[in-house]
Amino acid sequence: MLHAGLDFGTTNSTLGVCGEGGGAPRLLALEGEHRTIPSALFFSLEDGRTYFGRAAVHEYVDGAEGRFMRALKSILGTRLMGETTLVGRERLGFEALIGRFLAHLKGKLEAETGAPAGACVFGRPVRFVDEDDAADAKAEAQLASAARAQGFTHVEFQFEPVAAALYYESRIAEERLALVVDIGGGTSDFTVVRLSPERARHPDRRDDLLASTGVHVGGTDFDRLLNIATLQPLLGLGSATADGKRQMPVWYFNDLATWHRVNFLYTPKVARDAADLKREAAEPEKLGRFAHVIRHRSGHRLAGAVETAKIALTDAAETAIRHREPGLALETAVSREDFERATAELVARIEAAIDAALAAAGVKPDAIETVILTGGGAQVPAVFRAATGRFPAAEIARSDAFGSVGLGLALDARRRFG
Repeated sequence: MLHAGLDFGTTNSTLGVCGEGGGAPRLLALEGEHRTIPSALFFSLEDGRTYFGRAAVHEYVDGAEGRFMRALKSILGTRLMGETTLVGRERLGFEALIGRFLAHLKGKLEAETGAPAGACVFGRPVRFVDEDDAADAKAEAQLASAARAQGFTHVEFQFEPVAAALYYESRIAEERLALVVDIGGGTSDFTVVRLSPERARHPDRRDDLLASTGVHVGGTDFDRLLNIATLQPLLGLGSATADGKRQMPVWYFNDLATWHRVNFLYTPKVARDAADLKREAAEPEKLGRFAHVIRHRSGHRLAGAVETAKIALTDAAETAIRHREPGLALETAVSREDFERATAELVARIEAAIDAALAAAGVKPDAIETVILTGGGAQVPAVFRAATGRFPAAEIARSDAFGSVGLGLALDARRRFG
């Protein structure tokens, strides 16, 4: 019997399994040999199929006619969960859309085990929604409901940073006081926890969890602010009307830079607005690009170009954001310094959340013996400095950036269901 843990992420997802009676957890291959799958769907209007993960991204980037959706996790707990969106000829709620993706992963699990999937531990951020306990609880309930609707009969949750700590704990030989820093696609979580081989055998770990804090800041937020600072001005953000009396409305560009809001711009009304803005603009060529993006549904392709540049700036001091398609060519240089200036407020919020976790745990920075880094956002140089700079004497454990949560959830599933 295999016990399962599912890490449904804003950007990527994994599915961990763990056998009975010991043994290391492992991640299932979810797309070819890949053990991570982008949390993306593409509803094709050409062949009527639904594509998932890299296949979904490929169909969209290749210009197939259809509807592309990504970062659905970011909608949990928000008012958008009560709305529907047009997919082909039907309108679907976002719980059903999330369910489509979960059903795809469930199918992978059942193919591996040869049996219906029932019990599963799902990862969740410490906070789905900042400073709103009711909305946060509602987000968890919505995810649980989406999972149960697809046949997961026993759904339990574990905090994602705790899951990463459980995986790290399975490989250490002595007790450590650790800070887990989990920078995901949509949220960042921080947990102070005592870990050891002996403690790992205890079924109840509540006394070992000294504090957890979370903030709704993740990799997609870094994408958004870099997009707003660099690419959106080329589409008209900050431009004035020809008479100089007002600026172009900001909200169009904010939504266009936000992964989970892009699709809401693809309406006849916004297309008409874009044409009107071009006629009124002092820089009509820029608003002409904006109109093209709306007309050809290119927003996610632009966001992908920004994300590619963000990743490149992990190792490079400068790069360029480039996007070309028939009728549209965009290119702008960007440096790591530009990126850090644009996203300084996000790093400050991460630093504040780390400070809050230490204060809640009642420990000083020099008491932390290990900093466990997980999540793709932890690779961003400014985030890495914020996460490790307070702890010069601590071991920096670079856990599997995209897999440690899923592996830890599988270990937790074996503890709960075994």
